[in-house]
Amino acid sequence: MADSSKIVLDDKNNGEEIEIDPSVLEVIMGIAAEKVDGVAGMRGSVRSGINRVLGREDRSKGVTVGLDEDHNLIADVYINVEAGSYVPKVALALQTTLQQQVKQMTDLDFTEINVHVTGLVFPEDEYPDDSETSELFSDIDEKSKNESTRES
Repeated sequence: MADSSKIVLDDKNNGEEIEIDPSVLEVIMGIAAEKVDGVAGMRGSVRSGINRVLGREDRSKGVTVGLDEDHNLIADVYINVEAGSYVPKVALALQTTLQQQVKQMTDLDFTEINVHVTGLVFPEDEYPDDSETSELFSDIDEKSKNESTRES
């Protein structure tokens, strides 16, 4: 008997079954989601934070896969969007990409892929390097060296 937490693929011709853990689908969708234009990143959880501290990468962060009452696949995807992106366009591209990627790899179809925008990411301000600030003061340092050599 198959575990209720597994998704079972039946091959009607051979009578064979393949079990897929939902976490595998979450990883597939997490990797594909980060490659969509306008997606700045995925929302993390406590588990992904602990994994990051331990030096592990949590590829499934921000994705939850489950079954509804009729045993249809549904997914919830939690993303941060880049500032200036048109959110409906990003969400539609994300849904399309995820549906295609999962279909290509597992031959499964999702009845729902719900996109939740949890944040907006602005480009980081660029701060000058230390090398640039040292160049600003290099003229002053040379002048003080020249003055000290004149005095002696």
